[in-house]
Amino acid sequence: MRRCVFQIAGLCVLSAAWLSAQATKPAPPTPIDAKKAELGGKTWDPAWDQIVEQAIPAEMLSSQVPHDVKRFCPRFYTMSETDKRVFWAYFFQALAGAEAGLNPTTRVRHTEPEVAVTDKVSHRAVRSEGLLQLTYEDQKRYDCDFDWDKDRELKSDDPAKTILQPKNNLQCGVKILDNQIINQRKSLVSKKSYWSTLQPGTVSYRVFAKEMINPPAACEAPTRTPKLKQETTASVHQAATQNGASK
Repeated sequence: MRRCVFQIAGLCVLSAAWLSAQATKPAPPTPIDAKKAELGGKTWDPAWDQIVEQAIPAEMLSSQVPHDVKRFCPRFYTMSETDKRVFWAYFFQALAGAEAGLNPTTRVRHTEPEVAVTDKVSHRAVRSEGLLQLTYEDQKRYDCDFDWDKDRELKSDDPAKTILQPKNNLQCGVKILDNQIINQRKSLVSKKSYWSTLQPGTVSYRVFAKEMINPPAACEAPTRTPKLKQETTASVHQAATQNGASK
């Protein structure tokens, strides 16, 4: 009898895991992604939507999310948890578009005095790397899955580097944003945000805002690009591939 109970419990766990895995959906494409899919450039991988959606903690689906989220997703607080995860997937796609042009191997060395410092992990000049332009110091600050000891043996733009791997980079980005809006209780768009793209009044923020014009339909955003409406990243890529094959 006990064995049967354990078997049933095991099935319940598997069923719960299956349902959890099904609670993700592809996000719409950002303008930069749609354009790059059309032209054959570096695009957002639809699999990255799932990485972000599965990394979102419960508090980022709750009323703890600051109210300025409504400027991008007016119905955020009344949407299902699945739709909220899709919104966050779109949000991080827009952030990656503004930060790195959706290229996971992008690396930038800043020369501004306030950021031109030495990375306390690599002991080299700080470089912003990957989809969300992160640093090795973030491993200590936010418990991100970066390993400098392994990466130092690889070429600077080797996609095998832990900091450049989309999963590690995006999961770290979720932790950073969670710290900003939940732990520190700051606005989503804040002058003290980790990313300049989320700092109001900057050129970088204006670039980010332009990528946020096509959020998920569940958000009921007032501004929407008709050409992209109701499409997903996956469908945009498929259409671009078909158009390329027919030429």
